[in-house]
Amino acid sequence: GPRGEGWVAIQFVLFFLLALAGTLGPAWGEPWLTVGRALGIAHLAAGIVVAGLGLVGLRENLTPVPRPITRGRLVSHGVYARVRHPIYAGIIAAAVGWGLVTASPAALAIALLLGVFFDVKARREEAWLVAAYPAYEAYRRQVRKLLPFLY
Repeated sequence: GPRGEGWVAIQFVLFFLLALAGTLGPAWGEPWLTVGRALGIAHLAAGIVVAGLGLVGLRENLTPVPRPITRGRLVSHGVYARVRHPIYAGIIAAAVGWGLVTASPAALAIALLLGVFFDVKARREEAWLVAAYPAYEAYRRQVRKLLPFLY
């Protein structure tokens, strides 16, 4: 659709597949199961916090589709000063956490697929953001896309 509705539909299909894949574990035993679950809980918690900060940071600019709202404003403070797409980054981290908690290689593979999906979705979204906000190009050069200091 014109606001990116297809991206949202694909995203929900991937979320469903991720949840379903979590039922296919555990694929490994102790001590890796305990270690994986501990790391998974940490990833889940961090992902929820980062995505939550992203949601709160957007406030009135929040939209379920990738195209920015009309008369919105560029948000570059808070968590957005560290990463351009914290909601996506948080979801990816939580998906990895889910794969580790459930000890499911299928869930980890879908988490990787979600990472690729959100990277591509962010590229499309950023084309709209550049068109909507003249300052976005400078912001994009200063702040990493999904991982602070790395990517």
